[in-house]
Amino acid sequence: MRILVWHVHGGWMDAFVRGPHEYLIPTTPARDGWGLGRGGRNWGTNAVEIAPEDVAGAEVDLVVLQRPEELEVARELLGGRDVPVVFVEHNAPRLDVPDSLHPFRDRDDVTIAHVTHWNALMWDCGSTRTTVVEHGVVDPGPLYSGELERFAAVINEPVRRNRVVGTDLLPRFGAVAPVDVFGMGTEKLGELGHGDLLVGLGDVKPDPMHAALARRRAYVHANRWTSLGLSLIESMHMAMPVLVLATTDAARTVPAEAGAIATDVEELVRASRTLLEDPDEARRRGLVAREAVLARHALPRFLADWDELLDDVRSRHRSKTGAATVGAGAAAPQGRSI
Repeated sequence: MRILVWHVHGGWMDAFVRGPHEYLIPTTPARDGWGLGRGGRNWGTNAVEIAPEDVAGAEVDLVVLQRPEELEVARELLGGRDVPVVFVEHNAPRLDVPDSLHPFRDRDDVTIAHVTHWNALMWDCGSTRTTVVEHGVVDPGPLYSGELERFAAVINEPVRRNRVVGTDLLPRFGAVAPVDVFGMGTEKLGELGHGDLLVGLGDVKPDPMHAALARRRAYVHANRWTSLGLSLIESMHMAMPVLVLATTDAARTVPAEAGAIATDVEELVRASRTLLEDPDEARRRGLVAREAVLARHALPRFLADWDELLDDVRSRHRSKTGAATVGAGAAAPQGRSI
């Protein structure tokens, strides 16, 4: 299948393009949000950069969208061709929860694929067909060593996003051991006046970041309101113990024995002291984390679920338009129709 998809969320895209399809990725000289292309990622030859003006003449079997405004842009690029569409909902709603109306509510020309069951629960999608394809990531391997008596977090723009991503909670962990924060905009953490409790290490490429994370004693995921962070899932793959705020869909992925998970921040802080003082216990909990995440978020499961969904969406589209259904696959993985 030839799939038109923009490079928006690098971590999700890194997993998605590992499938058996050909992925046509719009690319412009500016390499901006509407034309990032491969973005320097080490992807296979099936991840193909394409100039937007060349999409009209390309064979496209399906479009995968990640931003609502992409729908009209895709239709323009395709010259009005009727191509089946899947919208990946990465985000939990931010306003009027739980009555938030999804921008693609009550449509029959889009299938919404939520990345968590929490998202599917909280968005009102009306009559639009929905499903859930939970995250999968490329396994970095059990890299954890934990020799540094420091904690780690990965947060993009932690100052601007503050309470949403739990930046205000990190100094409580920093009082136990310094928290090294990776991600875009982390250099601004010094503006918050927490001294050496929080250290911004900037936007680091995935491989060196994974290696650096694995040296810290534990990973802190203090997000109040977010879809399940890929950096949390990657840390668990590395056999790293995790300290997780029990919000949104975190409890579905993180067992208590993987580190600690709670809405009581002081409970998490106490657990952080235990992990700091007992490296053997930290390693034991990290192995539990890896076992749990491989059972739910392994890359083969993610790709298989996507293959089923893509085949099903294309088959339904062919049936609706009266086209042949040769090559249609199994039914889509069933989430909850909201």
